[in-house]
Amino acid sequence: MYLNNLFSDEKVNTGRQAELDIAKAFSIIFMVFVHVVWMIFSFDNNISNGYALICSNILGRPCAAPIFMFCMGIGIVYSRHNKWGQMIKRGITLFLAGIVVNIFEFFIPYYVYGYLFGSWDVFTIAGGLLLFCIDILEFAGLTFILLGISKKLKISNETLLIIAMAMSILGSVLRYTDFGMPVLNLFFGYFIGTKGGFTAFPLFNWFLIPVAGYVWGQYFIRAKDKNQFFKYWPIYLIIALIYFVVSTQISNGFLTDIHQYYFMTYIDALFCLLYAHANIGLCYYLSKILPDIIIKATTILSSHIINIYVTQWLFVPLITIFIAYIFKGIVFTDWMAIIISIFALGLSIDIVLRVTKRIRGLDERIMERRKFENK
Repeated sequence: MYLNNLFSDEKVNTGRQAELDIAKAFSIIFMVFVHVVWMIFSFDNNISNGYALICSNILGRPCAAPIFMFCMGIGIVYSRHNKWGQMIKRGITLFLAGIVVNIFEFFIPYYVYGYLFGSWDVFTIAGGLLLFCIDILEFAGLTFILLGISKKLKISNETLLIIAMAMSILGSVLRYTDFGMPVLNLFFGYFIGTKGGFTAFPLFNWFLIPVAGYVWGQYFIRAKDKNQFFKYWPIYLIIALIYFVVSTQISNGFLTDIHQYYFMTYIDALFCLLYAHANIGLCYYLSKILPDIIIKATTILSSHIINIYVTQWLFVPLITIFIAYIFKGIVFTDWMAIIISIFALGLSIDIVLRVTKRIRGLDERIMERRKFENK
């Protein structure tokens, strides 16, 4: 009876949802900030334990990528291009975008730093294998391909969740497997967390999060009363944050080490899902009090989140390397990290919006020319 009162048979929350835009906007902001911290760790720095804990361990990990992935699953529900074939094509595009990110993240810093400083061991490309490193966009690509196939096969939500949970459990058991060869670790790293540092987001360990977002979105879009839908978000938020904080302190906690996070267990994933619901609930209430200019800004970030993610990986390493080269002996501090993060984010947004505007202008001119030729 309660569910019948809460959910409509028809779609209710159609169009852009401010809380989803806010959640996605914060996820990309947190990603940029944590990437700057990680880059600065390669140089002389005086990053405080507090800033590293908050920015790198909490905001930059469970408050960033899992929200990005959860909202990615929700986005499929809202997309007009969610036919199975379109989803597979989208997956291939995202996978290729991930290759571009690997060039920005690994290869360009490797060659630029090596040329400027004469040292080739600060950044690594693992003999070229890191071109195919499994980062978040490669994972997203594989996820879209799998969900496209599941849609073609008409797999039910219940079965999809069972499959995703089974994959998560299997990924938890098999993580840190060493296949004895870098190439094999790279290949199997697409599916499970393997030795060698080639895997950031293995499919088995993370697939549950976008699948849960996909199913959650089908309920959210039919929720008649958002206040009731998000009723317990503060409780969920407190529980999740306690788990995250504890996970930074205990031995083998999933936030004590970057690979513990990348190769998260199914238990870690479940707490990330609890946080995802609470996070969007918080964003729902923020959407009621934030000024329109902030809401509009989050909409822009949300609309271009993939392009901003790709672009920031071009600027974050280069800005940091050039600062270290120009100001010899510089020691990076918390405030420097914040300034670099804001600058890299702003520059990425500006470039993405400029390029998007030019592409749209070109498309409009092409359409006008075709109309003229048809006459």
